[in-house]
Amino acid sequence: MGDGAFVTPTRPVPHGVEPGAAVSRHPLHLTIDVPLLLIVVTLVVFGLLMVFSASWDASIMMGQKPTYIFIRQVMWVILGGVGATFLALFEYRRMKRLLLPMVFVTLAMLFLVLWVKDVRFNATRSLFGGSIQPSELAKIVTVIYLSFWLSARQETLNSFQFGLIPLGVILGIFGGLILLQPDLSATFTILFLGIMLFFLAGGDWRHILLVFIIAGILVWILVQLYPTGNARLSSYIAGLQDPIQASYHVRRSLEAVVKGGFFGVGIGQATTKFIGLPVPATDSIFAVVAEETGLIGAIVIVCLYAGLLWRGLTIARRAVDPLGALLAGGLTIWLVTEAMINMTGIIGLLPIAGNALPFVSAGGSNMVVSLASIGIIMNVARTKAARAQSEGRSFSAVIDLRRRDRGRRVSRPDRFASPRR
Repeated sequence: MGDGAFVTPTRPVPHGVEPGAAVSRHPLHLTIDVPLLLIVVTLVVFGLLMVFSASWDASIMMGQKPTYIFIRQVMWVILGGVGATFLALFEYRRMKRLLLPMVFVTLAMLFLVLWVKDVRFNATRSLFGGSIQPSELAKIVTVIYLSFWLSARQETLNSFQFGLIPLGVILGIFGGLILLQPDLSATFTILFLGIMLFFLAGGDWRHILLVFIIAGILVWILVQLYPTGNARLSSYIAGLQDPIQASYHVRRSLEAVVKGGFFGVGIGQATTKFIGLPVPATDSIFAVVAEETGLIGAIVIVCLYAGLLWRGLTIARRAVDPLGALLAGGLTIWLVTEAMINMTGIIGLLPIAGNALPFVSAGGSNMVVSLASIGIIMNVARTKAARAQSEGRSFSAVIDLRRRDRGRRVSRPDRFASPRR
């Protein structure tokens, strides 16, 4: 399955070189992870179709043309695609010089949100009329910064003084500023990303268990302190016992799912989006997908995210260094977790969290950072293929070697450490 994962244009054998002889190739020769690219393009194109279907009435109610939200989404896709292309070609190790500027800009934007106080849905989370949500930027910056930080501290990773406590401070700064908005779901996501990256980097199980216990206590306290969190948890528990007692959002979403049936009512033919489904083009777009494409369409979307998880973790496992493994693994798990939280919340399996469905939901911030994440993951994959080519061997040969070793388990300092050469 992996043999065709990377496409490398063939080069003619130079004049005077015997066939089969090793030919020097540039180490930065462009390679593309085709399955990952196809998965993301499919999600983006399908997302644009669903955004148009779910947003034209909202555009009219905003006093704009029916295509207003759709055109804006196309613009964000183009911007995100350009950013992803740049990040796919920009050597990811060189991002180390940009870490502090990225952190300072992100923190400044989080502070600016609290100062501007653009209140939407009883929270101050956005800038420029809702176009930019700094909390989305904070998620990807957290993964990038912690990947560099953890990969550089392998020897002191399991030290409380030099490992766990500094990690808690980093997460506390980002999470605390987001919590003040308040945005509980984004705060929990930041905490989860920190714990997950600590695990992937090779953190001690006892420390991981301790962090989980502390995080669980903090989550319980936050839910009790914030009325929104308490209300969502109460309605979630009531909905598990009786779907009729679930929150209004979940009831409307389940109505859309039931109307869709097995094959759906057809693209553009959904009615729930017109009669009360909250924010159908953003948080509730999976309900629109289920109504218009049915169970078949919903399963296809779930399978695409499963494919994204498979490709991302495969790239992480084959990374040339722990940094690349943490970047690819962390960004992949973050994107798939966001998708899982959105889809399970729509059908009532988890509390509604307000998370966007990556690559599908309308929204500039989420689309741009999601595509940027794919660019970085592609960069990690490209670096691996380029390394193999620079050593005078095809990448498919490397994949065959990995396949023969799959049954073995070797103790390593980190979960995604690159195999010994």
